[in-house]
Amino acid sequence: MSGTPTLPHTWRPLGVRIAGTVSGVMLVVLVAAAWIAFGPQIRAKFTGLQLITLAFLGSIALGVWFALMRCRVSATATGVTVVNGYRRRTFEWAEIVSVSLRRGAPWATADLSDGQTVSLIAIQGSDGRRAITAVRELRELIEANSMPPKG
Repeated sequence: MSGTPTLPHTWRPLGVRIAGTVSGVMLVVLVAAAWIAFGPQIRAKFTGLQLITLAFLGSIALGVWFALMRCRVSATATGVTVVNGYRRRTFEWAEIVSVSLRRGAPWATADLSDGQTVSLIAIQGSDGRRAITAVRELRELIEANSMPPKG
């Protein structure tokens, strides 16, 4: 499969989403099994504050999981939207100078025209060829959409 992807196009991490979902399901099963294994006498000894603390810790874990699942890079005709966790940033095509994925880097980065660098957590280095393909496709889209119209 080669060529520039059609717009709109979205890239999401694969390995992180699989690992996060499998780990999350395993954690919920483990906690539920432990709660059941405690038996009614032990469960009755938990105070309301302890139960609230457990629910609070569970919601923190759910919040982290959801932030990882939200990560994406979306390209449209007007520009690129980067969602890293709970932060969303939108850039016009001309604002993005380059995209790179250095060997051993956890994720790709985008260099912006104002000198800033933005992490693209949706393009994970651990995804291997999939990440390399995503960077190549995004570079092609940047090149195709940043050029001034011929006239």
